[in-house]
Amino acid sequence: SWRSRGSSAVERAQQYTVGQKIHGFTVKEVTAVPDLFLTSVKLSHDATGAQYLHAARDDSNNLFSVQFRTTPMDSTGVPHILEHTVLCGSQRFPCRDPFFKMLNRSLSTFMNAFTASDYTMYPFSTQNAKDFQNLLSVYLDAVFFPCLRELDFCQEGWRLEHETPTDPSSRLMFKGVVFNEMKGVFSDNESLYAQHLQNKLLPDHTYAVVSGGAPLDIPDLTWEQLKHFHATHYHPSNARFFTYGDLPLEQHLQQIEEEALSKFERTEPNTAVPPQAHWDKPRVDHVTCRPDALAPDPMKQNTLCMSYLLGETGFEEEQIEALLHKIEIQMKHQSTSFGLALASYIASCWNHDGDPVQLLKISENVSRFRQCLKENPRYLQDKVQHYFKDNTHRLTLTMSPDERFLEKQAEAEEQKLQQKIQNLSDADHKDIYEKGLQLLAVQSTTQDASCLPALKVSDIEPIIPYTPFNYIYCLFLGGVPVQCCEQPTNGMVYFRAMCNLNSLPEDLKIYVPLFCSVITKLGCGELDYRQQAQRIELKTGGMSVSPQIIPDTDQLDLYEQGIMLSSSCLERNLPDMFQLWSDIFNRLVFFQETEKEIFKSLCKCIDFILMHLHRPAGDLQRDGPGDLQQLCTVKFMKRIAELTDLTSVLRKLPRIKRHLLNPENMRCAVNATPQKMSDAAGEVERFIANIAANRKERKPVRPTIVEVRPLDPQAGSSVSRKLISEPHFKPCQMKTYFQLPFNVNFVSECVRTVPFSHADYASLCILARMMTAKFLHGEIREKGGAYGGGARMGGGGLFSFYSYRDPNSTQTLSAFRGGVEWARAGKFTQQDIDEAKLSVFSAVDAPVAPSDKGLGRFLNGITDEMKQRHRERLFAVTNKNLTDVDCETKPIQKCGGDSQRVDCSWSQCFKNHYTKMYARHGFQLSHSLCQATLEQQTTSEASRLG
Repeated sequence: SWRSRGSSAVERAQQYTVGQKIHGFTVKEVTAVPDLFLTSVKLSHDATGAQYLHAARDDSNNLFSVQFRTTPMDSTGVPHILEHTVLCGSQRFPCRDPFFKMLNRSLSTFMNAFTASDYTMYPFSTQNAKDFQNLLSVYLDAVFFPCLRELDFCQEGWRLEHETPTDPSSRLMFKGVVFNEMKGVFSDNESLYAQHLQNKLLPDHTYAVVSGGAPLDIPDLTWEQLKHFHATHYHPSNARFFTYGDLPLEQHLQQIEEEALSKFERTEPNTAVPPQAHWDKPRVDHVTCRPDALAPDPMKQNTLCMSYLLGETGFEEEQIEALLHKIEIQMKHQSTSFGLALASYIASCWNHDGDPVQLLKISENVSRFRQCLKENPRYLQDKVQHYFKDNTHRLTLTMSPDERFLEKQAEAEEQKLQQKIQNLSDADHKDIYEKGLQLLAVQSTTQDASCLPALKVSDIEPIIPYTPFNYIYCLFLGGVPVQCCEQPTNGMVYFRAMCNLNSLPEDLKIYVPLFCSVITKLGCGELDYRQQAQRIELKTGGMSVSPQIIPDTDQLDLYEQGIMLSSSCLERNLPDMFQLWSDIFNRLVFFQETEKEIFKSLCKCIDFILMHLHRPAGDLQRDGPGDLQQLCTVKFMKRIAELTDLTSVLRKLPRIKRHLLNPENMRCAVNATPQKMSDAAGEVERFIANIAANRKERKPVRPTIVEVRPLDPQAGSSVSRKLISEPHFKPCQMKTYFQLPFNVNFVSECVRTVPFSHADYASLCILARMMTAKFLHGEIREKGGAYGGGARMGGGGLFSFYSYRDPNSTQTLSAFRGGVEWARAGKFTQQDIDEAKLSVFSAVDAPVAPSDKGLGRFLNGITDEMKQRHRERLFAVTNKNLTDVDCETKPIQKCGGDSQRVDCSWSQCFKNHYTKMYARHGFQLSHSLCQATLEQQTTSEASRLG
């Protein structure tokens, strides 16, 4: 193994000395950063001048990143399209799309690439040392020695192609992954506004253009320009390398030197960004956007951004302390992707030759700030005077909707298309047709990926690390079950409480998302909503309440419904955090304030909710299976926001509170250090005593459909969940259609299959991953031009197909059905199955933060034994299992109160019992919107279950 067991990574790094030579690099600086429990080692490459920063930390989730300063001078999206294209094959790994293929040959915890306004970054992370070497080889070869084939440029960037590539009489149109991605990006008014703001505020250099590519400018980029941009920007002399974790630095340096840097000589890259010339007077500008169909008031859709004057009274000390407390929380919180967060944090500063190590010295910077404040009480006011009041480089940018905005966009794209077509000769038309056929042939050809490195299934640990019994246990405090999970939380305490809503009347349930959103924002105790917000920021890492629907692990038609309270704090603030929760339970402001003030507070909350809920469909894929419910909530919230009198709504909130904030229906969980767990448990007990007056046994609304299920039956736990059953529910085909003003589509179909504990669940997980990699990716992304698509198996028993930022709809629906037929035909090899297992295990074994340990047991009742059983089933999946699951999985339908087996194959079940979700763009019903789900959601699903 690469890992040294003799000493910690931090200690080893501290032994390097300035001037030391290591594999062609020279050590420039070694710095201990105790705030972040790491040691930084700064180096430079002797031959090329490449910069290197290593953050040694005792964290097994090791990360690599290489970034290049990329400063385009037009909006053709050349750095963005290059980011896509370099990942389509390289000298050592010439197969098409090695990046996506490595997702199935690796145990990576993260693989991606990013294009910012002035840099492009390629990061990956993994917990496996051999995997780190494999991925490093692929990434180095991709960025420094890419193939940059013309067909890959056409697929990923843009191309003129017949709508039906095999039919030369079909119309010509623009296609391309990045072209469609950026159409999706600018469907969001906020993204559109932010882009205009940057372009107009910094108009003299690279920030005046769209680095990701403006859809109407992307078709101006040529293949030759792409190759030239790579030659001038992707050079070690313009590169910054970053590694993080507990693997030895020497091994990284040796591999990077031997496989890449030794083949280059120093150049002087002309990529620096000159300072923006300062304006001598402020400027005003205006842009337009599409109307927001979901806005509560169509007349109130204007956006304004401008610098503004602050009063002379200065800043309250508590406000300053709240911000410094937030920094301390961020330092203390143990994230599973800490390396990636560091890489992103230092990227911009380092990109412009700032000192990344200085950024990491957070305590030192805070101390310097406090000293400045001590020496000059008007320190912040002076900064405001300098940067705001006296600053003539000021832009006031307004944005308002234009009813013809989308129509004008479509007209401009059509005009661009016709310009391209008019300049085509007969030979050009023939060339377009032939290249379309070539691309289709390449996309349809099975690629030989044997050149790529790969882990084996035998490299996966067969047994999960079991949580010792004394680290996670249950107490009963004030009659409420409390799960205690002792973890190295670095001085933080994490609290959750699950409250079921079985007794809540049906007419109030639709208001639960609103209740959850406003309950921590209305004010409590002696605090109004502003004071409460500041108190929460000063004493906690945040307090939230969210609606929960948690499926049972054994039966599809059983579930728990409720709300979850979540918060965290520094150990010294434990009493303050629970006092805030006590006041929310006992002394909510809507019992005390005038109705007028409540009305104002509630309106602010509703505006906030609407702003965050009706994000563009391009963001939906990150939100998981709740998207459909969120969209329905948006419609309901819109109706509320349109009300002129909220009295009827206000009267419902106290009623909901009486049912939900009730200790009788509550269970709690606390994650803290072993040293602090006793104190934390004591505070929880006091909190429960403080809210005892709210305890009242309320009968379920539908008493015949509540089933009590122990969270851990094997341990004989008396902690239980009250599950809801729907005796009259019968699964049936349902089509859901949302009309949204986006010029790309989101498509999904899903089918009920089996719950988590079922023997076939593991096979369906493998099948979903394999179907994505071996069939759907090629059909939906490569051929269809969507930004992404695939299949996944959800913890609630739903097998889902999805696409996002998709120019197609019916073609994608056909691809979903094609995936089913592909699976039924059994056109896969043992290698395909093994690769799918690696991909699934990378999610199953994703690191879990100390704050989230035990959460799967607390919410879902998933124990270590259940996880191990699932693991063994994943290992045991064979070709026969995957073909049998098509013939043998028989979903359960509920009919007239009795469970009845349906005698049909899984694929027939797919045909009969799927959910299809549509959205409409323009006047054609062929466009679709979905409950979109990314491959990464498998990771979030695994984390939730874990």
